[in-house]
Amino acid sequence: MKIYNGENMILGRLATIVAKEILLGEEVRVVNCEKVVISGDKFNTFALQLERRERKAYPLKSAKLHRVSDRYVRRTIRGMLPWKTMRGKEAFKRVMCYKGIPAEFREKELIVNDKASVSKLPMLKYVTVGEVCRHIGGKQ
Repeated sequence: MKIYNGENMILGRLATIVAKEILLGEEVRVVNCEKVVISGDKFNTFALQLERRERKAYPLKSAKLHRVSDRYVRRTIRGMLPWKTMRGKEAFKRVMCYKGIPAEFREKELIVNDKASVSKLPMLKYVTVGEVCRHIGGKQ
């Protein structure tokens, strides 16, 4: 089982790394999901998320947009998977995301991937997933 530390990691890059791992059959856990970073201007990111939230039509059949940071990250990882196939559904069951670091993972080694680090951004405009979730009405 691999445990990724999501602190100061770019959301899309982290999601692709995790998706590749779980498609290969590895169990993956992602901790500190509220500290994962979305690159771009804060105002534009908030506006896009509110627009996505209000775009829903019939609530029972339209897409679910999570307002809790761990579910938000897990849904992003699902977007990187072929989840309509059996292979994708089985792979999606092998990933779990957590807010903070649970007690069972405190003494274990956390993986920090340099390819997904926020230091790779050419600009300093970013917002955390926790801030986005709070802005769209999530309770932290």
